[in-house]
Amino acid sequence: MLAGMLIENVSFPGGQHCETTTLGALLRHEGLELSEPMLFGLGEGLSFVYWDAKNMGFPFLGGRVKPAAITRTVADRLGLTLDVRETASTRKAWQNVTAAISAGRPVGLQLDSYHLDHFTTKVHFGGHFVAMYGYDDTQAHLIDTEQQGGAVTTSLTSLERARNERGPMTARNLSFTITGSMNRNLSDAIRTAIANNAHAFLNPPIANLGHRGIAKAAKQVPKWLDRAADPSRDLPLAALLMERGGTGGSLFRAMYRDFLAECADIVDDENIRAGHQLYAEIAPRWTEASHHIAAAGETGDPSHLTRAAAILTELADAERRAMETLSKSGH
Repeated sequence: MLAGMLIENVSFPGGQHCETTTLGALLRHEGLELSEPMLFGLGEGLSFVYWDAKNMGFPFLGGRVKPAAITRTVADRLGLTLDVRETASTRKAWQNVTAAISAGRPVGLQLDSYHLDHFTTKVHFGGHFVAMYGYDDTQAHLIDTEQQGGAVTTSLTSLERARNERGPMTARNLSFTITGSMNRNLSDAIRTAIANNAHAFLNPPIANLGHRGIAKAAKQVPKWLDRAADPSRDLPLAALLMERGGTGGSLFRAMYRDFLAECADIVDDENIRAGHQLYAEIAPRWTEASHHIAAAGETGDPSHLTRAAAILTELADAERRAMETLSKSGH
C-alpha cells in the first residue's frame, strides 16, 4: 500500500501558462512571490516558431522557447538551485517524486497532457507542466493552470502514462525541484533577461524562428485553406491555440507586454518603457490575425488569410523594431 502525503499551502492562483504556473507554485513554496509575466520574462520566454513537417496534420505557430528552458533560465537568473531528474524507469521516476514530497518539497513534472484525467480535450502535447504536491493510494494532487482547473487530481496510473509517453516535445519522466532564496539583484536580472531575449529573437539560427519566422508564416498562411485536411476544423484550432492554448492571449505577447510594464516600474530605463509601449500595440494585432485565421476556416473565404498574412508581415517588422529597442536595455 502507498502511504499518502500532502504538502500544505501549495498554489499559484490564476496561472495562464503551464510552465510558469508550475514554476510559480514551486517558488511560492520557497517564499519567493513573483508574478507570472515576471517569471515568463525572466525566463527569456518570448519567441516565435513556424513549424511544419510532413508528418504533421497542420502547421504549428508557437510563441515561446522550448519546454523547460524558462525554468532553467529563471533559476539561473535568480541564483536558485534547480535539481532536474530524468529516467527511463517508471519506478525510479516515482521514487524521484515521492522523495521530494516526503522532504516537504513540491515537484515540477513535464508530461503529456493527453493522459491526465482533468483534461477534457484529448490532444497529445508532451510539453505540458504541472506541480505535484501530494498523493494517496490512487490519486496524485497537482497544480495546473486556471483554465485546467487549478488544484486538480489525476489517477496514479494516468500520471505514470503521461510522464512516460514518447513523442514530440516529451521528456523522460522529467521531474524537478527548486531550492534556495534569490541572491541576485532583480533589476540586474531583468536587464540581462530582456537583452538576452531580444538578442535571441533578432538572431535566429534558422529562418522559421524569431522575427524571420513571423515573416515566413506571413508567406505560408495564405496557402492554409489548401494545406488543411479539414479547414473548418484545422484553422479555428490553430487560432484557438494562439489565443487560448495556455498562451495568456496573443501568442504570449500579452504576457510579455505585462512583464515589460512591471519592469518599467522596477528599472528606470527608457528602452524598456518604449519596448512596453510597442508590445502594447503588438499584442492586439496577434489577436486580430488569429480572428482572421479562424474566420477563413469557418467561411472558406481566402481573403481572411490574405488579411492575416498582411498583419503578420507588419508584426514581423514591428517585433524586430521592438526587440532592437529592448536589446539596448542591457547597457
